[in-house]
Amino acid sequence: MTTLEGKVAVVTGAASGIGRAIAERLATDGARVVIADLNQEAGEAAAAEMGARFVQVDLSQAADCYNLIEDTVAQFGTVHILVNNAGFQHIDAIDEFPDAVWEKMLAVMLTAPFLLTKACWPPMRAQGWGRIVNIASVAAVRGHPFKAGYVTVKHGLLGLTRTTALEGGAHGITANAVCPTWVQTPLVMNQIADQARTRNLKEEEVIEQVMAGTTAIGRLLLPEEVAGLVRFLCSDEASGMTGGPVLLDGGVMAG
Repeated sequence: MTTLEGKVAVVTGAASGIGRAIAERLATDGARVVIADLNQEAGEAAAAEMGARFVQVDLSQAADCYNLIEDTVAQFGTVHILVNNAGFQHIDAIDEFPDAVWEKMLAVMLTAPFLLTKACWPPMRAQGWGRIVNIASVAAVRGHPFKAGYVTVKHGLLGLTRTTALEGGAHGITANAVCPTWVQTPLVMNQIADQARTRNLKEEEVIEQVMAGTTAIGRLLLPEEVAGLVRFLCSDEASGMTGGPVLLDGGVMAG
């Protein structure tokens, strides 16, 4: 696989979980990585460990999105790779879903990827090479009860991915939406109690029935598995892959 030496990569939500695994993989393969996260302490620690640059951002603020890319270009001269990973989940029935959470989800998980893509477009187009990877979910291609906000923004993220691919193809820019099933991260494990409440299950039943039990492989994914797929999508070998959901679902959609 081609090296990432000389490539500049921005990864949002990279202080922990999937984002951190992606940042580590890209850095290991030679990329100059910018870790963008709201959590300053965790972000700085992660950046120090992998020799990356940390930028604290609030992705719900448009100015922070634009400033992130402006800072990256000022520091490194360009940006080659954008990984829109930052997000969160909220579990509630539709009629109980808080308005403030809905607005925050839209801002962080859909508006921010659009703004960051827009900001990266000029340097990527000028150099004739770009990789935009949006971390979506199987929730981008199917519905889930009690996750109305999350499912909605992930469907929107897939739409953004497809349009980005169509506009970017002539300029060497690819866009893909990685769609994993449940990944073993602190974010997911912290949802178990809420899943048990909304589904009237015991907590151990959530993992068995709702998470690992829905996959053909019978387990949760690891962050490193998602990172490996992202690394491939950032390579020259993946230049023909663009525009669609890239499933990493453990067989969820096979049935």
